[in-house]
Amino acid sequence: MILLAIGSNLESKFGNRFDNIKKAIYLLKKEKIKVIKISNFYETPSYPNFKDPRFINIIVSIKFNSSPDLLLKKILLIEKKMHRIRTIKNAPRTCDIDIIDFEGKVINKKNIVLPHPKAHKRNFVLIPLFEIYPDWIHPITNKKIHILIKNLSIKLRNEITRSKESVILIQ
Repeated sequence: MILLAIGSNLESKFGNRFDNIKKAIYLLKKEKIKVIKISNFYETPSYPNFKDPRFINIIVSIKFNSSPDLLLKKILLIEKKMHRIRTIKNAPRTCDIDIIDFEGKVINKKNIVLPHPKAHKRNFVLIPLFEIYPDWIHPITNKKIHILIKNLSIKLRNEITRSKESVILIQ
């Protein structure tokens, strides 16, 4: 199983934050990446600057028949097509795609670290991931996802909201 987190907290020429995520999924499909499951949309504050616009996030599971490095190249290309501008760390962005888990592989290289090093601490990863894969186990800690969610602070568990917007994809 390969898991991606997709988020947006800025509008773009493609539309609002929801539209950006739908467009990113469409672009994944255009890159011959098969989308298997998609969580609902979730909204969270921006980290670490709570004054920045709020994020919309989802988790998608995909099928990809190549390496994590090639997937990362495709993701970076999609972010570029979505007009993501990399300035300062954690700056607002039109599209952010992270590889959370790539078939349970543990990789620690300069350009790619798997599983995502902060996945087990992020409400916007764990809550939507639990929705589509309630039996997921972290590849390094071997903790079940419900335990990872339980380990989040009450503040983190309470500041995430499931959106009423549906995940209808752009064709």
